[in-house]
Amino acid sequence: MVGAGLAGSEAAWTLARAGVPVDLVEMKPVRRSPVQRLDGFAELVCSNSLRSDDPLNAVGLLHEELRQAGSLVLSCADETRVPAGGALAVDRAAFSALVTDRLSREPLVRVERAEVEKLPEGPGLAILATGPLTSDPLAAALAALVGPGLAFYDAIAPVVTDESIDRTVAFAASRWGKGEGADYLNLPMDAAAYQAFVAALLAADKVVPHGFEEPRYFEGCLPIEVMAERGLDTLRHGPMKPVGLDDPRTGRWPHAVVQLRREDLAGTAWNLVGFQTRLTWPEQQRIFREFIPGLASAEFQRLGQVHRNTFVDAPRVLSPDQSLRARPDLFLAGQITGVEGYVESAGSGLMAARAVLDRLAGRPFRPPPATTALGALHRHVTGVAHPEGLAFQPSNVVFALFPPLDGRRRGKGERKQAYAERARKDLKEWIE
Repeated sequence: MVGAGLAGSEAAWTLARAGVPVDLVEMKPVRRSPVQRLDGFAELVCSNSLRSDDPLNAVGLLHEELRQAGSLVLSCADETRVPAGGALAVDRAAFSALVTDRLSREPLVRVERAEVEKLPEGPGLAILATGPLTSDPLAAALAALVGPGLAFYDAIAPVVTDESIDRTVAFAASRWGKGEGADYLNLPMDAAAYQAFVAALLAADKVVPHGFEEPRYFEGCLPIEVMAERGLDTLRHGPMKPVGLDDPRTGRWPHAVVQLRREDLAGTAWNLVGFQTRLTWPEQQRIFREFIPGLASAEFQRLGQVHRNTFVDAPRVLSPDQSLRARPDLFLAGQITGVEGYVESAGSGLMAARAVLDRLAGRPFRPPPATTALGALHRHVTGVAHPEGLAFQPSNVVFALFPPLDGRRRGKGERKQAYAERARKDLKEWIE
């Protein structure tokens, strides 16, 4: 197993729990990618949120399915969660430490800290779960085998310290009162303040890509300045939407709002939700302090940045069991397969481990039912749910990847309920 991120950790745990010995190789702390800070496994580098925990949301349904399958990632997330309304967010340091501890104590997992620069060679089977920042030598070796990989760019949101937030401006509330009802801090903006903020984003200095780099952003994680370029109201219909957030001082929704989510249970630091950015670091500090109410004295624990994500053209190079067509003994798992998101990566790791168990047992690969959230991810990487003629792109789990429901007309809420009920009915046999 190469890589102890979310996918690699989940796969190693699944295999060991089934009685299969695993050599787990992780390059930290021997070498780090540009965005890694912790020495532990399953480090969350972009956000501390695993997104909605509502099973009537596709990712929440995936949470439910992974819990039923005995997921290490979901178990550790549940034990280290922090208040986040209807979302599952974690104390990222505690989460990584818990995943690391459990895998390190597992008798059938042998951990080695080293960088892998070549594709693993037998005997036996191997899983490559090196994530979106696969090191250059290993990425080159993979490209030599399967042809040029695809790349897009992802971004990280800033984090501010708790004591530097102006509590006379911020108000505590969760959208529509979800969770504990006051899990987020909210920084309200009127129309003039919002327009000035958007103008500042458009005029700010950005990090310029190298000449050989072509920015190809994932639509679900656009930098805020890219969203601002799409129109004045794009941000207030996206990460800065005020709906469901009553400002207690006015009794109304603000024109726009910046939401802050806890980084840890104690609330010592807060993440600017949806504020991934490629602004230069000096510009981030200047604009966020000057144009966001409540952050005039902000102390930044971490600033936003852009990083490369690498993934293969999965429908072309992967077999249905996530093994490489050119190397059937080598499986891929996680974001390198074209799934996007923490929980999706864990799900990919689980499926790769189940595929290895089928291979070791000498039986055909048994994919998860197409009607489940896990099956939707499988449909995506195999190209079944991908529009013909379009270039393969990473995707989160969404109901659009599921097979259509029957032709009966339903409202939005009823459709979500129908997707969830169908998935639950079909998943049980596969898990057992």
